[in-house]
Formats: sequence, C-alpha cells, structure tokens
Amino acid sequence: MSAAHVPVPAAGEPPAPPPGLLVTGCYDEAPGYAVHRSGGARGLLLTWTLAGGGRFRQGAAEVAARAGDLVVVGPGVPHDYAVAPGCDRWAFWWVHCLPRVAWRSWLGPYEAADRLYAITSLPDAVRVRVDAAFRRVHADARWAGAGAPPEPEAGGAGGTRFRAVAAQGAAARELALGGVEEVLVLAAAAARRPGTAGDGDGNGDGKGHGAARDRVDPRVRRAEALFLADPAAPHTVASLAERVALSPSRLAHLFAAQLGRTPMEAVRDARLRHAARLLEMTDLPVARVAAAAGFAGPSHFSRLFRARYGAPPGAFRTGFRT
Repeated sequence: MSAAHVPVPAAGEPPAPPPGLLVTGCYDEAPGYAVHRSGGARGLLLTWTLAGGGRFRQGAAEVAARAGDLVVVGPGVPHDYAVAPGCDRWAFWWVHCLPRVAWRSWLGPYEAADRLYAITSLPDAVRVRVDAAFRRVHADARWAGAGAPPEPEAGGAGGTRFRAVAAQGAAARELALGGVEEVLVLAAAAARRPGTAGDGDGNGDGKGHGAARDRVDPRVRRAEALFLADPAAPHTVASLAERVALSPSRLAHLFAAQLGRTPMEAVRDARLRHAARLLEMTDLPVARVAAAAGFAGPSHFSRLFRARYGAPPGAFRTGFRT
C-alpha cells in the first residue's frame, strides 16, 4: 500500500487504514487541520505530540495533548481530532495499527472514557527515548526484510514532516510493532498514573484522577519491578518481601493499599500477559506456554486465561492470527 491510500491532513472524513496494516508518519499542522471519523478507527491510533497542541474527542471523552503527551485512540468509537484552540501548530507522530492484547493492561489505567487514553507527565529522559522509538518505528516500517533496517530519517518538530509509510511485509510490521510496544511500556510505566496512592478515592482501580505514581512506596515499586521483569519465576509474597527488605505482611498491606490488589494477584496478571505474548508470537504448545509463564499446569492456566481474555489459549491464538 502506498501513502496515497492512508489518511492525509484534510478536513472531512478520511478513512483509517485497513485492519492489520501498520502505517506511521509525522505531521506538523497549522490551525484548521482536523480529522473526523463517524465510524471510529478500525485499529489503534497512537499520537505523540512534539510541539504545539492537539485536541481529541471520542464518544463522551475529550482530552488535550501538549508536547510530551501520548494520546491513544481505541477502535470503533466515533472521534475527531484537530489542532487545539489557541495553538499555532500541532507537530505529532502518529501510528495506525492493530493492538496486541497484552497492551490492554498498559493502557487501562489511563482511559479517559470510551477507549480514549491519555498518558502525560513523562520525565524528560523518557520523552527522549519515546521520540527515538517513534523514529525507529518509522524506519522499521520501511524495511524490505533483507539486510539491516534503514536508519531513522533526520528531522523533527522544527517543521519537518515524515511522510506516511506502511509496513509492507510481516517482518517489517512485527519489528515496527515492537517499537510501538516500547512506546507504550515506557510511557505507561513512567507517567503519573491515575488510581494509585493519593488520588482521593483510594481504590487503585485505574479510575481515579491526578495521583502521582511516584507516591507509591519505592519498595512496592521494586517488588512490582521484580515480577514484571521475570513473571515466570517462583515469586511468593515472602520472596518478594525479602528482596525489598520488608516483612511479608507489611509488603502485602502496602501493595494492596497503594496498587489496589494483592501482590500475588499482580503476579498472576503479569504471567497472563506474558502468556498472551507467547501465544501471539510463538508456536509453543499451550502446555509449554503455561510452564514458560510460571503456571503449575495447563488446566489451571487455561481456566485463568479464559477468565481474563474471554477465550481459551488455543482459540485466542487462532483468533489473533486470523
């Protein structure tokens, strides 16, 4: 597919790319730029604002984007976006793609409403890396599958536009999707996260607003980082507590109070995300996926997986590839 078949800066209702196609580019638009889709997107739309500002409406939700903000538009809900009122420009990266199921857990805490997600307040060092990741996605999408992928192009927020490109082959698409996943993991892990300690409602369910993730006890964050880095390891509350110099009861209390679930519930969810990724990306039998994700047996794993993702592991894999 050529860039002629993907959305261009224009009023009206440009179509979103076909499902399964990863398309990316960088625009620098003046006031008056706007896109409206009455049927919503058919995949995920990620935008990373470099300069100026944008405004998004999707369903009942509305969010503004400033430099360093990641806004993600989910599929199937009518939406429009434009240069924000009062801004003289909006320079931004964008990517259209189909989401991986495991991304749901990273985006969930940042949902404004109606599948519109806003991740803001990123540290400067993380912003630099996210910007570099978008450049690599744009380069990787142009890879022909032979030799090394092309180097990222020069240019950026100073008025340079990166043309829209579409990942033509499976290798280019998977490589570019890895860059998109890097963006989501970096942004979601480093941003100020709604629903954690200090947000006023104390429920930790991702529905609160304004809480700073950096108010979570650093020992709780270290414990969380341990099982996120290696979900299949034989983690217990006692083993995690020992690694962060807390008693098991104290870790369990702090973890539940500040993150809204028990440590072992969080470990289970990390293992299920890991299993989903293995089902998406490998041909391992379900029993081996269960073992590689840290579950005691395939039957127990299948019950938990179906409860979480709405389909047993085998059907999940088939549906993803279809």
